[in-house]
Amino acid sequence: MFLIFLGIVVLMVGFAINTPSLTVARFSRPAKVVGGVLIVLGLLSSGIKQIGAGEVGVQSLFGNVGQSTLSSGLNIVNPLANIETFDIKTQNYTMSALHDEGNQQGDDAIRVLTADGLEVVIDLTVLYRVIPGEAPKILREIGVDYQNKIVRPITRTKIRDNAVYYDAVALYSSKRDEFQNGIFKSIEKDFRARGLLLEQLLVRNIALPTSVKASIESKINAEQDAQKMQFVLQKEKQEAERKRVEAQGIADYQKILSTGLSDKQLQYEAIKAQMAIATSPNSKVIIMSGKGNTPIILGDK
Repeated sequence: MFLIFLGIVVLMVGFAINTPSLTVARFSRPAKVVGGVLIVLGLLSSGIKQIGAGEVGVQSLFGNVGQSTLSSGLNIVNPLANIETFDIKTQNYTMSALHDEGNQQGDDAIRVLTADGLEVVIDLTVLYRVIPGEAPKILREIGVDYQNKIVRPITRTKIRDNAVYYDAVALYSSKRDEFQNGIFKSIEKDFRARGLLLEQLLVRNIALPTSVKASIESKINAEQDAQKMQFVLQKEKQEAERKRVEAQGIADYQKILSTGLSDKQLQYEAIKAQMAIATSPNSKVIIMSGKGNTPIILGDK
């Protein structure tokens, strides 16, 4: 557009000095030529628009938004039309309590009230993208600042609306996935109605009040102590059972010895032992009592 404007100015100057009485009249024809060339170049450059990779363009002429989009690459457009580009790649919007992590400066975490009346602080990341065919609708109804007009307020509102159905502890632990899936469905519906596609919703952190966090930690410690004591008791029971089995085995052994062995069996075993000693090459001393009892056998030392 600048070249067109400049060409028109030069062309008008050429016509203005086209008077024989003026000393600069000889420059009239070259000025007209230069002005015409500038206008032609301006029209050519304004009539060709390059759209970057991962983007689409939307034309608007005097406030009227076109229905079609311009794809990536070179496109022939109306030189007078204004072209707005939309990024159709995956975008993210993060709301965090940490100062350097979110899209907004400072603490931008979402503070919600749970079903038990406690305030919970939630860090969240929204992954979304513009639906290419809906870009003209977005420009016409929302504008290019859809992140602050749609993404941020809808996300924060839906999270607060869903958090009131959960207790703080459940939201922190057992119901976290259910909560995340619930807000995903509600946000996805509103996004799609406005030309945006929600890809993923990431609950990055849920911070509980200090008092609740302390009670949870004490409960966890108590459960760990109980599990440890249960392990110790189980070990003691196993040791007691082992001793009982061992005592029962000794008792059974003694009972067998006291009831199962007779005098004749003992004499028979003694005779076998004496015969084995007698045939042994080692020197030995055998002391006999002479009353039929088992002899005492001493070695050579």
